[in-house]
Amino acid sequence: MKRRTKILLAIIGLVVVAVASLPFLLNANTFRPTIEMQLTVALGRSVKLGDLRLSLLSGILVAKDLSVADDSNFSVAPFLIAKELRMGVLLRPLIFSRKVNLESFEIISPQITLIRASNGTWNFSSIGRAAPAGAPASAAANTDSGISKRPAPELPTFLVARIAIEDGRAEIARMPAHSAPLVYQHVNLTVRDFSFASQFPFEMSADLPAGGAISATGHVGPFNRDDVAASPGDAQVYVKGLDPVAAGFLDPDAGLALLADIDIHAASDGQTLNTSGNVHIQNLKLRKGAAPARKPLDFAYSGTYHMKANNGQIEDAAAKIDASAIHVSGTYQITALGVENPLLDLKITGQRLLIDDLQSLMTAADVHLPNGAVLKGGTLSLDLSITGQVKSLIVAGTIALDNTRLVGFDLGSKIHGVAALGGLKTGDTTDIKKLRVTVRITNAEVAVEKIEAVIPALGEVIGSGMVGAADEMDFDLLAKVAAKRIGRIGAGLLTKLNGSGGASGKVSGVPLRVTGTPVDPNITADVGGIFQKKAKSLAAIFGKKS
Repeated sequence: MKRRTKILLAIIGLVVVAVASLPFLLNANTFRPTIEMQLTVALGRSVKLGDLRLSLLSGILVAKDLSVADDSNFSVAPFLIAKELRMGVLLRPLIFSRKVNLESFEIISPQITLIRASNGTWNFSSIGRAAPAGAPASAAANTDSGISKRPAPELPTFLVARIAIEDGRAEIARMPAHSAPLVYQHVNLTVRDFSFASQFPFEMSADLPAGGAISATGHVGPFNRDDVAASPGDAQVYVKGLDPVAAGFLDPDAGLALLADIDIHAASDGQTLNTSGNVHIQNLKLRKGAAPARKPLDFAYSGTYHMKANNGQIEDAAAKIDASAIHVSGTYQITALGVENPLLDLKITGQRLLIDDLQSLMTAADVHLPNGAVLKGGTLSLDLSITGQVKSLIVAGTIALDNTRLVGFDLGSKIHGVAALGGLKTGDTTDIKKLRVTVRITNAEVAVEKIEAVIPALGEVIGSGMVGAADEMDFDLLAKVAAKRIGRIGAGLLTKLNGSGGASGKVSGVPLRVTGTPVDPNITADVGGIFQKKAKSLAAIFGKKS
């Protein structure tokens, strides 16, 4: 029995010694040319590895460095570099047949550069096949596919059980460059059952530029042999704490700022990306210098994006604010200047929105009412178009207010000439039964046309005007003042001066001039030609013959 035990221990010892000696007897670097060739053929890119070592216990070949060349049409710098590449291999054929069967890859702390040409082609579009020999640097931008006019060869047979990227860094740039690239840190990606020819699942997470995080799970494949970037796929995408201005997605000069949490489903056939889901917005600012909205805003969103053309359509984005809803639809075009300054053609509509629900949105839009007054009660309806690039948008359309009150604003105290003549009294709240305006808003001015208002304290008001870039107002209005709202002498005077009293003498047309600023307006009654040479005498004004 003791003899058998000694024999068994000796055999175990020999096996341990043999296994321990294999790394010294088996030079892992002898497999480097074979592995580099396999990966180069599979990717259609030159692949270089550093020093190799073999871990028998885990069955892993470890390369000290990794470099994958870029498409020469885009860059001479590497597409990917990494400090370490761990490759799972089958040990039996490796040891006894010196045959390399790669089963998995773990790329540690890679730096990846993604570049998009102006025609929609990416620098990874040609992965899986060799780039055309001798193609000029501009060739990608001068062909319909963005890669080559030649028929693409079949993608190679390349099957891997698992591919992982750990703690990577990805830069997304444009060619030609118009701004600094977007940088995503701590990129982690896991792909299982990878194949060029079939669909495979993936999981991804990363830190967004300037804070926030993104994660996604879904499927990709089979790869498009003409353009890998045009391969079909689907994903559930979650974004937390996106600051589009700080991240470089929006130009800070546009004035729009927010923090967003996004939960959307995206599906692509390789040409068109369809998305739908929900967006939760906090700290919304619609104008530069505005205070952030006090309440969050929730969007239910659906849209399409045409990847090659770099444009899309918002089918409907419904913003819910308490009991009110604003709908946005239209198209956008990402221009050569990038995502931060797209060309927009949008429609914004809302019917009978509760004004009390919109107070937070008015704060975000930096709406200043006279003397710090507040709109309370009533409804707002709007039908607006938004066109142009973000830096120079034109907003045009109609706005309607019904049955609201301007609390904290004494209209009578602001109108010089009328109140003094007739004793017009409105108190510190101005009721607005109806207000209709047509607006055109640009960076230079706000033009307001077709003003129609019914203000019980004053009467009917019509007119037009503008607000300049420095908030200076210039409005010409005509108020059809009900005589019962002013003194008898004032009513008669205004009726005679404006010649609009009619047979009953109950309604007067009073030209009003509005200057100052929206915060501190100055309203002056134009009492006609009372000081002109051809003015009638006061006796005639009071109904007496001279």
